[in-house]
Amino acid sequence: MALDEKHKRARMMMMWFGIISMGMMFAGLTSAYVVSKNRPDWLTDYQLPEVFIWSTLVIFISSITFHLAKKFTAEGDYSRSTAMIVATFILGVSFVVMQFIGFNEIVEAGYYFTGSASSITMSFIYVLVMAHVVHVLAGLIVLCVVIYNHFKKKYSKGNMLGMRLGVAFWHFVDGLWLYLFLFLYFFR
Repeated sequence: MALDEKHKRARMMMMWFGIISMGMMFAGLTSAYVVSKNRPDWLTDYQLPEVFIWSTLVIFISSITFHLAKKFTAEGDYSRSTAMIVATFILGVSFVVMQFIGFNEIVEAGYYFTGSASSITMSFIYVLVMAHVVHVLAGLIVLCVVIYNHFKKKYSKGNMLGMRLGVAFWHFVDGLWLYLFLFLYFFR
């Protein structure tokens, strides 16, 4: 096996170890949420802001656009790939903005992360969603690196590792949000 091939496999394995670790962290947080649900002070009558539904659609579409960017790059269609990568970035930023709009709505409804007006339920929601937003911000940094390398024409059909890693991480972040949103929406 060539050294270059070993480096590619090592980078893919490192990314998968990171994804598995992040998945375990969120599994632990959602497990704690389930266990805490039996507390007498647990809120069951709150509604997630509607903007979270729209942000879910936005991040799902961003996953599709990033996948298409990878496909178009492999086909050598750089103009369509560029459009899809830029669209992915715009959608990713839009997702983060929508999350903050959602948190603003939560605060306006009188639910806080800490303090006398807080509850364990809202504290969990803040931690879960904000931890995810941090991962999306990391994904946006990865996306910026992919965009930079794309404009330097470093990707081609035979050299797609950086883009493959970026797309895989973005799909993970997308899937993680779908899981968290459905969990928080249906499991009260």
